[in-house]
Amino acid sequence: MRTFVHTAQPARVVFGSGTVDGLAEEVRRLGGKRVLLLSGPGRAEAAGRARTALGALVVAEFGGAAAHTPVEVTERAMTVLREAGADCLVSVGGGSATGLSKALALRTGLPQVVVPTTYAGSEMTPLLGETRDGRKLTRSSPAALPETVVYDVDLTLSLPLSTSVTSGVNAMAHAVEALYSAGGDPATDRRALDAITLVAGALPRLAADAADREARSDLLQAAWLAGTCLAGAGMALHHTLCHTLGGAFGLPHAETHTVLLPHVLAYNAPSAPDVMRRIARALGAPDAASGVYDLVASLGGPTSLRELGMPESGLDRAAELAVVTPYPNPRDLTADGVRGLLTDAWNGRRPQGPATTDTVLAQLTEQVVASFAQAADARLRSLLTGLVRHLHAYVAEQDLTESEWARAIDHLTRTGQLSSPIRQEFVLLSDVLGISSAVDVLTNSRTPDTTPSAVLGPFYVEGPPEAEHGSDISGDLPGTPLWVDVTITDTAGEPLDDVVVDVWQADEDGFYDVQLPEQEGPVLRARLRTGADGRLTFWSILPSHYPVPGDGPVGEMLTAAGRHHYRAPHLHFMISAPGHRRLITQLFVSDGSYLDSDTVFGVKDPLVVDFVPRTGPGPDGRVPEGQWRLLEHTFHVAPLVP
Repeated sequence: MRTFVHTAQPARVVFGSGTVDGLAEEVRRLGGKRVLLLSGPGRAEAAGRARTALGALVVAEFGGAAAHTPVEVTERAMTVLREAGADCLVSVGGGSATGLSKALALRTGLPQVVVPTTYAGSEMTPLLGETRDGRKLTRSSPAALPETVVYDVDLTLSLPLSTSVTSGVNAMAHAVEALYSAGGDPATDRRALDAITLVAGALPRLAADAADREARSDLLQAAWLAGTCLAGAGMALHHTLCHTLGGAFGLPHAETHTVLLPHVLAYNAPSAPDVMRRIARALGAPDAASGVYDLVASLGGPTSLRELGMPESGLDRAAELAVVTPYPNPRDLTADGVRGLLTDAWNGRRPQGPATTDTVLAQLTEQVVASFAQAADARLRSLLTGLVRHLHAYVAEQDLTESEWARAIDHLTRTGQLSSPIRQEFVLLSDVLGISSAVDVLTNSRTPDTTPSAVLGPFYVEGPPEAEHGSDISGDLPGTPLWVDVTITDTAGEPLDDVVVDVWQADEDGFYDVQLPEQEGPVLRARLRTGADGRLTFWSILPSHYPVPGDGPVGEMLTAAGRHHYRAPHLHFMISAPGHRRLITQLFVSDGSYLDSDTVFGVKDPLVVDFVPRTGPGPDGRVPEGQWRLLEHTFHVAPLVP
């Protein structure tokens, strides 16, 4: 049976988006009327948000908060506080601003409202570490615990990935030590494991998309949970080492946490195997120590004390300082043991967890990603490293076999071999996988006031024959006659002159001219130019639905997957207007087939239009035999952005 004592820390927590706007109300709840606003370097924007929210309540500001809370900085802030007659402290920033607020509260008894902009979690603890004469001393006092903590996800959105990684691992360290602390309890354990899971899940998502608000929210929630764990359970070897190195050698706080955590886990692992298994499960890794190391390495975080500026000559002194005062820890502390831990951390050695497929694959991925680090073009670097990460993740997720890999290589090889100037099998592959349409959606989203774009397709041929207005581009091929009357305008509806418009389509049997070996020269494709009224007209025939080519690797793939090969009937347009973005699009026959299951996913509702049935004379006086169709449409194109 486990015996424990649980003490809840009395703090009010406000969590959400835009919560900083309610700062004035929080100050008034505490009886505050004269606020000293605290912040540190690099927090001007967040401090500005707080200043605006507090309004006339702010009577003074101190922006010099420093890492490890040097007492000389606290003394300068005390002078500002006394001169202003402040009766409430509001801090905005990371652990430095929070630490300064706690130091002032301990000296004055003033209430605190803390607004964290990182994931350190110290805002939820009564702990304060102050540095005096090169030594950092930690103490715990209820007077240091902030009365109110305001978490605003918006204030973390601009936090760089590198800082997010180290700050997130800093929070994880609080949770880790709580799990093997003598002061732990079931409620603290649950929060600690949740915090570890949140950090381990959110940081990779943040690396993929720095603007991922849900990932930011998860990290901020993890900071809150981890902070409450540390407040209730206390500290052990990890925090003692971090405070020792920070105070004695001036190492950056969160970065030091990030480097040391895997090695402290490895040191304590023999004496806390059950805790290590729980941490590994929360990480989704086979081993706790190597799992944390691999997570940090995969995100580009620091992995050695050497890169943080720690002198190798200082390792002996650091080990001696870390064991001079006894404190609870799962494994007995010796200067030699801690020296070995610090040596591994200084060199950045990976803790030797079990060699698993997952860890080997993770290392391989990072090696390949690192090989592109010197690419001069930042966009190219981003595209290649992103591609590598996604492809490697896909291979791992699907547990790809060597024979499956070989079939994929053969498929791509044959796709390339079949591609030519008149048949683009690679474009077709992109089409049927929806990639072309996905790129098209992104492109079209940038110009929402224009006619929607659509995929190019594999049958466009450069340099189609020029055609006059009113001419017939069908080449006398059989089919229902179609009169096309279109106008090209800008987004304001003004007609555009001298616009080059390429058109192409399939015949009534669903074939393009390049698929007809007996066809001599281009047909059902042409290049026309608008006049001053933005219009162009021509005769053609009603396009038919058709199957994409099934005699190549793409067709084989569709058949194997049980998908049909058919495209809905449509007419292609490529519109190139001087000073405007090129528009590639299609118009689909509203009474045609496969509108709901086009095999290249190219149909968009605004592009489904009526090809109106008519009889009798056409607009130019021509009298088709039987029924003919009329297509009238206006295209809107976007201006080029300088």
